[in-house]
Amino acid sequence: MSPSGRPDAAQQEAARRLEVEKRVRQVEAEILARAPETHVDPSLDEIRAVMELLGDPQHTFPVIHLTGTNGKTTTARMVEALLREAGLTTGRFTSPHLHSFRERISIGGEPISAERLVEVYDEVLPMVQLADARSVERGGGRLNFFMMSVVLAYAAFADAPVDVGVVEVGLGGRWDATNVADGQVAVVTPVDLDHTRLLGDTVEEIATEKSGIIKPGAIAVSAVQERDVAEILVERSQEVGARPVFEGVDFGVVAREVALGGQLLTLKGLAGEYPEVFVPLHGEHMASNAAVALAAVEAFLGGGETALDADVVRAGFASVTSPGRLEVVRRSPTVLVDAAHNPAGARALRAALDDAFTFTRLVGVVAIFADKEPLEMLEILEPALDHVVVTRNSSPRSIPPDELGRIAVEVFGEDRVTVVRDLPDALDRAAGLAESTGDASGMGSGVLVTGSVVTAADARMLLGHTDT
Repeated sequence: MSPSGRPDAAQQEAARRLEVEKRVRQVEAEILARAPETHVDPSLDEIRAVMELLGDPQHTFPVIHLTGTNGKTTTARMVEALLREAGLTTGRFTSPHLHSFRERISIGGEPISAERLVEVYDEVLPMVQLADARSVERGGGRLNFFMMSVVLAYAAFADAPVDVGVVEVGLGGRWDATNVADGQVAVVTPVDLDHTRLLGDTVEEIATEKSGIIKPGAIAVSAVQERDVAEILVERSQEVGARPVFEGVDFGVVAREVALGGQLLTLKGLAGEYPEVFVPLHGEHMASNAAVALAAVEAFLGGGETALDADVVRAGFASVTSPGRLEVVRRSPTVLVDAAHNPAGARALRAALDDAFTFTRLVGVVAIFADKEPLEMLEILEPALDHVVVTRNSSPRSIPPDELGRIAVEVFGEDRVTVVRDLPDALDRAAGLAESTGDASGMGSGVLVTGSVVTAADARMLLGHTDT
């Protein structure tokens, strides 16, 4: 308190920060109170109505749009890192978040500030409420949680302003709320089965939905795909006059070797070759993500006709992080967290473990959502794990531990399965099981926590990691 009895500058600032934090919690609660993002109608009418009222902010900056089944977030982060190293101001929209809603909306490589989130929310809310009311009058519904997130991201990017938006779809592509923007580069990471209730029962149906982000005149940059998927992407590109390019044909990984803390790559882009590129992430799938990201940035900056500065490429990739993706969060014993949440992700995870780690004993901690494929995921991971501790994460969608335990016993056998009710206790149990062989320090043993993004986020937080 100052001599006058009034709060001094430090006290005023502390009070202001408390008020902002309180307001952020209110904003997040209001957003979360909307229908969940899995409540999807095959229409863009509702979000288009809001965007029109806001002056179509999504058309005020160019967009690199990403879809696919796995690898979208990491590839988006790689694209962003390269663009920032090239001197551009970026806006990145990804989902889901690990710890804070603000992670979904990144400007200049950093999550949107609490103050700015509140400001943007207050700016767009009157138009959102007006559009909601009109939709309800017509028998429709209010914007759901994901749509509201997209509105906030596009408005924030336009106000910043950003030089380019790097935008990851939430679900599918054609009817995804992000698709009110027109990407001049459309990126398709590997397409596999996931969200079949909403997107279709075959990879062809899912690919058709995802191909909807390919817009007239765009360059469509695709990872390696199954033949039927590739044909669908080519057909869509031909329909709208886009130019498709594919990993393994037009660009790709020329050479790869495991290195301390990551891998060393030689990448062939659309316009040049880049040797000695260090990527501080593990697994062949991450090398593929890097090749796709490089081609996307070449396509964006020079139409795929101009090579990037090799030093920019090296510096950009060297700076990449991907929290929750085969991330080491503790030593003695080594604890890895990975957000694999479907069979394709589990296959990539298992291959990366074989590629980059040599554990004498590896214990899994697994919590999976009930609407995923727990049996297939556990079958894929079984050869890599000496023992599995099944548990639940903080989401109500998590399979009850006893039920997941019964599935795990089918795969691992009773002697290799432990059921633990809560994740904190499961982590302790797994660490003890990992350390039960080898020397007292636990060297050579490890714990892998996986099964969903929520599982990875919960474990990171429990182990003191909230950075993203």
